Amino acid sequence: KVVALTFDDGPHPQNTERVLAVLDRWKVEAAFFCIGKNVEAQQTLVERMFQSGHLIGNHSYSHLNGFPLFRRERMLNDIRRADDAIFSATDVPVHFFRPPFGITNPLLKKALRCFDYYVIGWNVRSFDTMTDDVEKIVARVERKIKPGSVILLHDRLPYSAEVLERILVFLSENGYEIKRVDKLFNII
Repeated sequence: KVVALTFDDGPHPQNTERVLAVLDRWKVEAAFFCIGKNVEAQQTLVERMFQSGHLIGNHSYSHLNGFPLFRRERMLNDIRRADDAIFSATDVPVHFFRPPFGITNPLLKKALRCFDYYVIGWNVRSFDTMTDDVEKIVARVERKIKPGSVILLHDRLPYSAEVLERILVFLSENGYEIKRVDKLFNII
C-alpha cells in the first residue's frame, strides 16, 4: 500500500508555501512538476522545495494551451527553458517531465527523444482545478486510490493545502505509505 503525491503548475508564492508546510509536518516527500516561468519568479521557493527532499520536474516553461501542437523547435526551446530555470534553482539536471495538461502526442514524443527524461503520468486525477469543493475533491481521490497510485494535485490553488491534509489523513488511517514517485518506481 504505497502511493505517490505529485503536484503540477507551481510554484505559487502563497499556496505552495502552505502545501510545503503540510508536507513538512507529515514528513512526506512529493514531486512538483513546475512551470518554468513560475520557477523563475519563485526561485527561492523552488530551492526550498528541493532542499526539503522533494523531486522537481519539468512541466514546460509556458504551459500554454497550444503546447502539444507547438512546432518541434518551439517545443524544444520551451522545455529547455524550463530545465534551465529549474537547474538555476537546484543546481541539479532535470530528469523528470510531465506534459502540460497530461497530453502526449507524436509531436511531443518526438521532441522528448532529445532529452533524458522519465515522463511521469498519473492514475488518480483529483480534478482539483475543476471545482473548489474540497469535499468533492477529497472524496474523488479517496475512491480512486489503490496501491501504486500516482495522485495528481495542483499546488497553485488556495485550497490545495486543505485538500492535501485531508488526503494525508485518509492515507494514514488506511495504512498507506507515501513515497516520492521516483522511489515508488525505483527510478534513478
